[in-house]
Amino acid sequence: MSPELAFILTLVLRMAVTAAFVVSASVITERAGPVIGALVATLPISAGPAYVFLALDHDASFIAEGALASLPINAATIFLALTYVLLAQRCNGLISFAGAAAVWIALAALTRTLHWSLAGGLCANAVAFAICLPQLGRYRHVRMPPIAARWFDIPLRALLVASLVATVVSLSGWVGPDISGTIALFPVVFTSMMLILHPRVGGRPTAAVIANGGFGLLGFGIAIAVLHVAALRFGSAVALGLALTTGVGWNLGLWWHGRRRVVHQAAVAPNDT
Repeated sequence: MSPELAFILTLVLRMAVTAAFVVSASVITERAGPVIGALVATLPISAGPAYVFLALDHDASFIAEGALASLPINAATIFLALTYVLLAQRCNGLISFAGAAAVWIALAALTRTLHWSLAGGLCANAVAFAICLPQLGRYRHVRMPPIAARWFDIPLRALLVASLVATVVSLSGWVGPDISGTIALFPVVFTSMMLILHPRVGGRPTAAVIANGGFGLLGFGIAIAVLHVAALRFGSAVALGLALTTGVGWNLGLWWHGRRRVVHQAAVAPNDT
């Protein structure tokens, strides 16, 4: 088998595996409501596979540098979320998505003009989340109406994530770890939800899913920092495992905290009456 054919077959396999994973997670998101859906959406279900495939082709230092470049991009993503949520209250899906995407692209381009350290990336995330999380809080509590599947939903989601994987894997050897880390954190799950859910259920329910993802994105940023630090000390495989554990553990903690609040409110309500 020629090297070119082997590369193409491997790339197609990677695209298919990642697309299947992301599509499955997004379907769960739609059916579980905005809170659980947001927790699923902010798991590393698109960036995670992208980094796994990068680790197969590059050494640990490449992964560490890529993660360092990804850290400020996570801050850009929370501004994407806030922009969409605000626009979706009054605008149609196309305008809301375009505005959010424009903000993300502008901030991602701005991050490329700076040299980032771990402390700088963490500070950027701290400032971004301090600004955005209080604003997102007022839009989180909206019921998700029933959703009727349409034939193009799954192909569209699969196409979005497969295109991301193809771009990251194909260009990583040429563009280096910084741009690879930037591309790997393109918010595939958020944007697919915006494009698919908004026309079907309206802007406010879709915005509620995105708004509920704010705290999940905070944990995702911590997972990226863990990936950067651990890759240099323990190698790519251990670092990816630790980052995944961090992201999943954070979201499970958010779910547990939410369940405790619901149980507490249910227990207090009868006493109030």
